[in-house]
Order: sequence, then C-alpha cells, then structure tokens
Amino acid sequence: MERGTQEDAAVRFDPLRPRLTRVAYRMLGSVADAEDVVQEAFIRWMGTDRADVREPEAFLRRTVTRLCLDQLKSARVQRETYVGPWLPEPVVEEEEEPEDVALPLMLALERLSPLERAAFLLHDVFGLGFEEVAATIGRDATACRQLATRARTHVRDARPRYRLEKQRGLEIADAFFAASRSGDMSALGAMLAADVSLHSDGGGKRPAAVRPALGFGQVMQVHKALAVLFGKYGSTLLRTCIINGLPGFVTREADGEVQTTALDIEDGKVAAIYVMRNPDKLRHLH
Repeated sequence: MERGTQEDAAVRFDPLRPRLTRVAYRMLGSVADAEDVVQEAFIRWMGTDRADVREPEAFLRRTVTRLCLDQLKSARVQRETYVGPWLPEPVVEEEEEPEDVALPLMLALERLSPLERAAFLLHDVFGLGFEEVAATIGRDATACRQLATRARTHVRDARPRYRLEKQRGLEIADAFFAASRSGDMSALGAMLAADVSLHSDGGGKRPAAVRPALGFGQVMQVHKALAVLFGKYGSTLLRTCIINGLPGFVTREADGEVQTTALDIEDGKVAAIYVMRNPDKLRHLH
C-alpha cells in the first residue's frame, strides 16, 4: 500500500515539474539551483500527508517559492564576491513561452528584494491573484500588492516595448555571428545601436571582461580585437536559437568550450549583447 501511495505521489508531481522548475529558475537565475529546489520540493511532497492537500500545484508552488526565498538570501552574499558581471544561466528554448521572462528583465529582477521578486513573478508573470501570492510568501494581500508595485517601478525600463518576430530575430543573430567572426566591422557596426552594451560572464573561470563595454565605440573596439582571435583560432556555430527570450546563438570556441551569445534587439538594432562563458553555467548545454 505504501509503495502504491508513493507511486501515486510521483505520478501527480511529474506533470508539474516543468512548471515548478520555471518558477524556481526565474527566481534564482540558475538551472542547477532550480532543479535542486524542485527536487527538494518533491522530497517534501513525498513526506507530506497528501490527503490534507486539496490543491497540489498551489502547495508545491508555495513550497518551491519559499525554498527559493531562503536560497536568495545566501545568493546575495555570493554575488558580492562574483568575478566580473553576473548573468543568469542561459536557457535555450525551442519555443518562446507566453510567460517568458527575457534576460534584461531577469537582470532587473536582481535589483529587487527577494520578496519583491517573488510578488512580481507570481502575480505579473505567472498570473496568480494576490490572495494566492500572499499565501505563498507569507504576507497579507495588501503588502503583496505594494511589493509588486515597487517591483514594477524598478523593472519598467527592462520590459520589451514590442515583441520582435522570432524569425527576424534569428536572422539578425545569424548576421551578427557572420559579421563578428569574419571581421566584417562595417556590417557589424551597421547592426549596433549607438548606446549598445556588451556584457560577458566568465565567472573567473574563462577570460572575460570584468566590466561591461558601454557605447558603440567601446563595443566596436572589443569586437575588432576579438575578430583577430576568431580569424586565428576559429569559432564554430552550433545553432541559432532563442536564449532567455532573446535571439542568439551557441558556439564552440577555440578552447573547446561552449559559449552562448544573446542579443537584445530594439528598433531593429542590437542594443545589448550578453555572452556567457562561465563553464559552470553551461554544463546543462553539453
């Protein structure tokens, strides 16, 4: 009987795992940490008296969110000692999802308190009512409204003004790869916005700039130097795809490691370039 009960619990949990992982990933910005949190929620679910749980999904979402809130407290300390710019782990998506949180918004979420982040994600992204948000994070509904309002104010500029048609975005990503790797600076420059920025996360494990390159001149200077290296050592395109809600591509670089590049495109121009080089954050792509 006990085995049947445990099997039933797993059957009820498994269809919810992808949704719970999305919640955890958007809270933590780490694929591995999100999977660990969801697995911990599963262990707790197996040990729960499930006869008392009327809404398993709400119960598990609550469990996952609270585990994430605990983890975010320690994550803030770790981020303070991180080498160079911190970027969330890249998630390569086969299809964009309606609830998707693009990379610039995820970076804006980093500036929020854990409770603001939870209230904003649960209400504005995952569509929960404030009563359910309140039950999830242990605050009353009025406080949750205030948390979400404050969060909205902080992240307003990071939300896309319009949705770029997916195929057009991938075409721009293809053209960006070709221009940057061939050293065609004229073609590359024509794609960049005047206030373009370049952010690369090596985490101290692989060479990467410790500060973002800001503005057209700095970004072009970086790419001129990179073009020399690409010409000498090569860079192989593995696939063009959607990365954290943005068009981009996955490459294998001269050191044999995988790398992702995501492009934030506004008004047809590349406004920001996000390069992930930290091997610890790329393991799930191998």
